[in-house]
Amino acid sequence: MAEFHLHLVSDSTGETLQSMTKAALVQFEGISPVEHVWTLTRTVRQLDDILESIVKKPGLVLYTLVSKEMRDVLELGCQRVGVPCVSVLDPVLTAFSSFLGKEIRRLPGRQHMLDKNYFGRIEALNFTMAHDDGQMADDLYEAQIVLVGVSRTSKTPTSFYLAHRGYKTANIPIVPNIALPESLFNLGKKTTVIGLTTSPERLSEIRKNRLLSLNQTVETDYIDRDRIKEEVIFARKLCTKQGWPAIDVSRRSVEETAAQIITLYNKRMEEVR
Repeated sequence: MAEFHLHLVSDSTGETLQSMTKAALVQFEGISPVEHVWTLTRTVRQLDDILESIVKKPGLVLYTLVSKEMRDVLELGCQRVGVPCVSVLDPVLTAFSSFLGKEIRRLPGRQHMLDKNYFGRIEALNFTMAHDDGQMADDLYEAQIVLVGVSRTSKTPTSFYLAHRGYKTANIPIVPNIALPESLFNLGKKTTVIGLTTSPERLSEIRKNRLLSLNQTVETDYIDRDRIKEEVIFARKLCTKQGWPAIDVSRRSVEETAAQIITLYNKRMEEVR
């Protein structure tokens, strides 16, 4: 693996830079960046320390700084060292400015303001934590999305990812011989129920690894493939009977599963409006 130094300089939390960098780096094989993440950079003195590090460990510099003074200091410093320095948001901001006919305000960290959307995400996270793994099923009607599925189909991590995106999400496990909450079958049009499923073979391996990580015995029906096959078939039939769309998560990341869930949710909301 070829290593190189990558400096990410932001006047906010650095999430935008890290996400964009991750999306770009997966397109290259055989490379291993050594990331140096500099967040909440809002004074020239902070930039002096960053430039000192860049001199010692030169490499590609990506930044999201809106202050012209800060940008000039960083770009001039990188020019002296002879390293590339790129403002990753400039093309997007320029396109918006041209299309909207408005000037760029250049306020650092504005995407993290304590606005209505921010508090909405906090509310969604609180709701999702309280409604994880079948808890507090009596008020499922308050959920925007309800995920159902057998054990180890990524219901919990997917729920929390959706909550971070601002969706109130609950998840209900489908367990053999245990009745599902009645409230699940009496939800209004504003709640979308989606099933998560996977192949019995993959589910068996995931469950086995889970038990091993907990130092528990693997001699159990929990990982028996025939038993798991029955669980999966039952869950799929239930989704079909109830008209709930089902997503096979076998080869999907949580982010990919969540993206499809959001698409299904938005489509349903368009239909009920």
